[in-house]
Amino acid sequence: MNDLESQLEYPLGETLPAPGAVHELAPGLCWLRMPLPFALNHINLWLVRDQVEGKGGWSVIDSGVGTDATRAAWEQVFDDSLRGESLLRVFATHCHPDHVGLADWLCSRFGAPLWMTTGEYGFARMMSSALPGVDGSAAIPHFQRHGLDDPELVAQMKGRRNYYPSLVAGVPLSYIRMQDGQQIRIGERRWRVITGFGHSPEHAALYCEELKVLISGDMVLPRISTNVSVFAIEPESNPLQSYLDSLGKFAALPADTLVLPSHGKPFRGLHTRIVQLREHHHARLAEVVEACATPRSAFDIVPIMFRRALDAHQLSFALGEALAHLHKLWFDGIVRRVIGDDGIIRFHLI
Repeated sequence: MNDLESQLEYPLGETLPAPGAVHELAPGLCWLRMPLPFALNHINLWLVRDQVEGKGGWSVIDSGVGTDATRAAWEQVFDDSLRGESLLRVFATHCHPDHVGLADWLCSRFGAPLWMTTGEYGFARMMSSALPGVDGSAAIPHFQRHGLDDPELVAQMKGRRNYYPSLVAGVPLSYIRMQDGQQIRIGERRWRVITGFGHSPEHAALYCEELKVLISGDMVLPRISTNVSVFAIEPESNPLQSYLDSLGKFAALPADTLVLPSHGKPFRGLHTRIVQLREHHHARLAEVVEACATPRSAFDIVPIMFRRALDAHQLSFALGEALAHLHKLWFDGIVRRVIGDDGIIRFHLI
């Protein structure tokens, strides 16, 4: 546990459900933990007791990535925990593969509808179809404009062209829209939708006032900071500002809220964690300001923000995040953006 984590409370201690196992957090609310084939090796999913049109069963928040290992874990859940009961609804907090990867598989198996925000659903459909501009290859010229010039890394990124479709086999052809502030009755309890921005197009967290429980998705994580990136399809965005603004929505929740994050362990200390996240990004911004005393590209900033070796998968996130910090400074009027004779975009302190 690092110093920041020690400031949070983990009421379940070291409890970690095994893949395919279900851990009850409260009556009608259960925790699942599924494997991921990345350095970030797990995702938390949440089962909520539900009733739809007189039929009892469960709804699930997020689905896991579309791999055989996750399907096998789900089969164990069906056999050992659901025991013939159905999934009535599939909720997806956002469009990233670990959250929506098996949504279509689950929806098709149980005849359940998919619930998402419009922004997330639209991007999931586009990326699962590998449409031009959002497919893996679109990132290469985007990052090359921002200084990526290593032929080996470029070649590795080209190998990620079908990255999203390989993990999200499909997305249901229809959905039910979630919107900010919407009250959704799941079983006997109401859950309020809290949208967030910066990490993904229109991320939906769910808060239950009765339980004082926040299913935070990727917006508030206990150990790591959620990735905030500038992507090829929206090359002049300011996602870090959007993310910091979104944190304010969660700051209004009670201090003793139990946070159920997509990665890491359930925790209390939401207000403390929000302060930590704000301070983290302000510290990174200060580093970037100092570095921009001379013109810097996003690729130049990566080793300043990420002081470790990165593979192609990690580098794509790191480059996007470095650019997000540069863009906030650019939008704030602290640095100016210059396109060099070599076509590379650099940022320089004003």
